[in-house]
Amino acid sequence: MSDGIHPIASLLAAVARGITGVQVQWAGCEPDLRQRIYFANHTSHLDFVVLWSALPSEIRAHTRPIAAKDYWEDTPLRHYLAENVFKAVLVERGAMSKTKFHDEAKFVGRSLIEDMAAALGDRNSLILFPEGTRGTGEKVGEFRGGLYHLAVRRPDVELVPAYMENMNRILPKGEFLPVPMLSLLTFGKPIQVVPHETKEVFLERARDAVSSLRRIGPA
Repeated sequence: MSDGIHPIASLLAAVARGITGVQVQWAGCEPDLRQRIYFANHTSHLDFVVLWSALPSEIRAHTRPIAAKDYWEDTPLRHYLAENVFKAVLVERGAMSKTKFHDEAKFVGRSLIEDMAAALGDRNSLILFPEGTRGTGEKVGEFRGGLYHLAVRRPDVELVPAYMENMNRILPKGEFLPVPMLSLLTFGKPIQVVPHETKEVFLERARDAVSSLRRIGPA
């Protein structure tokens, strides 16, 4: 990832904050330049843009979203923004489910984890949505295994849960134009994989860490 910051990055961040009226709460940690994986609930295509824009500029400059390749390569503008402004790591949605054989699925999964670990490098952070697909906003869906495997692969990187309120109403599924509305983004206390913890136990704990943040913000 180049150290150069695209000249329109700050403008896009300001526009995203303006449209969503996002209020940011650091409830369990403070902004920090250390390497982190910010993992959050997912209800809108705007999610990573808003979370990215809510970070202080010096942190944002080294934070890369994990995003759906089919959506962000769908038009030349989206592709340009993903590659040059957000410096997103584009992955295929449901890549493992499209594979025919178990061994092939395992290979694809390992490849995705290695791609994300490489994107972290020695100074970057990532934005990840462990549900893998957008939910309704009513509850946080089941987490897929990528967060666990990446955490095991890079135990030196801090895992920070985040919860985003109202994003499903600002840009509902199937809509293209956002509706200006207030939203709330809450960052929680960092977690990590503990020794001998199974994938299933960790993923449920990580999901609970995100879900619990909904009760911290104002009604």
